[in-house]
Amino acid sequence: MNGSNSVASVTLVISAIAEIATGLALVVRPSPLAELLLGVEIFGVAVGFARIAGIALVGLGIACWPGSPRAGMIIYGFAVAVYLAYLAISGVATGVAIWPVIVAHLTISAALLWFRR
Repeated sequence: MNGSNSVASVTLVISAIAEIATGLALVVRPSPLAELLLGVEIFGVAVGFARIAGIALVGLGIACWPGSPRAGMIIYGFAVAVYLAYLAISGVATGVAIWPVIVAHLTISAALLWFRR
């Protein structure tokens, strides 16, 4: 491995760590992070979307980690399906597309896991 590849690998790992940390912060405490970064308070449905974005950032960070990028999409798919199911079961998400979207995420993630090599 030459010097530029080594620097690129380290940069990718640092970026992955930053995205995972930001994603976890959005999942756990979306409002304070939005206020810190954007200077606005979020509430209601914006909190749900911020958490979905957080799950996506965790998936992106895992996909950028050295190894199989497929793992990030598998984790994202299952995690977002679980969170959306929680929203649907708790009555927060009542749209007609919620359950088909949940099933689609579970199906795609299961297929990626099944055909993983």
